Amino acid sequence: MGKMLLADPNRVDVKIGALLRKFETKVRVYPPGTCPITAQLSFLEASMNQTCGKCVPCRDGLPQLAEMLRSILNGDATMDTLKEMKSLAEFIRDSADCAIGYQSAQDLLDGMETFKIEYESHVRDHICPSNVGQKVPCVNLCPAHVDIPAYIALIREEKYADAVRMIRKDNPLPTACAMICEHPCEERCRRNLIDDSLNIRGLKKYAVDHAAADKVPVPKKNPSTGKSIAVIGGGPAGLTAAYFLALMGHRVVIYERHDRLGGMLRYGIPNYRFPKDRLEEDVRAILDAGDIEVVYRTEIGKDLSVEDIRKQYDAMFVAIGAQRGKKLRMDGVDAGNVESAVEMLDEVGNGKLPDYTGKRVAVIGGGNVAMDAARTALRCHAEDVMIVYRRRREDMTALDTEIESAVMEGIELLTLDAPKRIETDEKGNCSALVVQPQMIGPYRGGRPSPVDADKPELRIPCEVVLIAVGQDIVSKPFEEFGMAADRGVFRAGLDTAVENLPGVYAGGDCATGPSTAIRAIAAGKVAAHNIDEYLGYHHKIDFQVEVPVPRENNRVPTGRANISERPPYIRRNDFEHVENSFTHEEAMQECDRCLRCDHFGCGVLKGGMDE
Repeated sequence: MGKMLLADPNRVDVKIGALLRKFETKVRVYPPGTCPITAQLSFLEASMNQTCGKCVPCRDGLPQLAEMLRSILNGDATMDTLKEMKSLAEFIRDSADCAIGYQSAQDLLDGMETFKIEYESHVRDHICPSNVGQKVPCVNLCPAHVDIPAYIALIREEKYADAVRMIRKDNPLPTACAMICEHPCEERCRRNLIDDSLNIRGLKKYAVDHAAADKVPVPKKNPSTGKSIAVIGGGPAGLTAAYFLALMGHRVVIYERHDRLGGMLRYGIPNYRFPKDRLEEDVRAILDAGDIEVVYRTEIGKDLSVEDIRKQYDAMFVAIGAQRGKKLRMDGVDAGNVESAVEMLDEVGNGKLPDYTGKRVAVIGGGNVAMDAARTALRCHAEDVMIVYRRRREDMTALDTEIESAVMEGIELLTLDAPKRIETDEKGNCSALVVQPQMIGPYRGGRPSPVDADKPELRIPCEVVLIAVGQDIVSKPFEEFGMAADRGVFRAGLDTAVENLPGVYAGGDCATGPSTAIRAIAAGKVAAHNIDEYLGYHHKIDFQVEVPVPRENNRVPTGRANISERPPYIRRNDFEHVENSFTHEEAMQECDRCLRCDHFGCGVLKGGMDE
């Protein structure tokens, strides 16, 4: 019998691991706007390199598919080539021995369906469609297309007020996004190829911490046009539209049902994440932009009709958000102390804190609202707080940082437990939440779905249940006016225009379903531009800020500077802001990591920067 050996730490399989991690990074930061057929060819070639050569469909079939893709890219293919490629891919999918073969073929078939227009454009016109072309990643992935390399360069020059001006060119809520943005701009940051993505939100926070938004003058507004626009809703979408419309010279009237502006920024996000005095900085700057009037404590459809509003104004932008919590269909949901998490947070935003002293609180849901509700309950003196979610932790829609913060503060996560009913005491108040344990099952709608596990029900004693399973839109008055909606979500085009209702626009959560603040801001920006065009104008706004000359790239691998937080054992007891600021050294180091893709990359090319 031969010798047995331990695994050699210097074997090729170990060494290649580091190389493959670099390859994985290259895939993760694939530039936005890349030709999808080029990307499919790259993935197919990677699969070809993985084949063991045992089975013919994989060994010989994948190279044939790759050759067909090259012929499409080279302009040598015909529509028959697409048919042959589909037929061959189906054969490989159905006959290959392992996933390297059959899943690669399935991925190609999926891509042929998803990118049908791009495939046909290459075959018929020998060119990518006009909307395909590399973009600066951070600018492209920011829904509002903020010029991120420019404001980072301004921060590096310590021109913090100019950095705020640059942000406000596309986003008039710089402080809000500095505090709570989900920063999709960081996802494909090219700095990942060297070390890690830039902390873009952290740098924005550093800028507004050193130049408060209400201390940085807004641009000079255009002369008055004599036109007036109604903005229904004073949340991020409505405030953004009002800001840009006012700068264009239009008169804007915002109708807000609360007695303060901000929408979910004020009434949905707790103070420990976004202090309301910082929100006021953005609001004050927006109201300084021009002729903006705010009508508070007025609900359109209840206090005033939608028809009357539309008749009074030259255009109307509906941005009412999604501020009503959804209910669950289960026994006991109407028991005492069973509340909507959205409505509880709304009350907290109005300064009415619930008293959960000595009570056990169960929060149902796995999104950011669930995390906010749970952490708020803890700060309202709950004895114990748990989050009950029917899927796995990795399936939660909340930000990873929010989940981690909740756990660090002592909140328990009960995953793979589906709520079944709420038990009550003799007074009709909640006494326990009964759940059915789950196991994860097949994918549906892009993620694995839970199914009942062969386990007994679990009884969770609790005196309060907060339901955070989604939000609804109060759309009925607007639907009666003629605005089409699907399950309460208004139908609006990518230009935010409402079909068959000239001069009526809708954006934000009411037109997309519950989403993020930056997407609502983007909708407000688009709506303002298109309302201006609808009214017969094409206004330009002078933001009076110049982009600094780029410094040479810093290619030295350097760790990402993360924003630190106050210790959990302290912050869990109050509503003070949890985040600390960057030091000057951290901010400057982080700025130096920016590769200035707006200059050294595709940003200098036509179409390389989104607007």
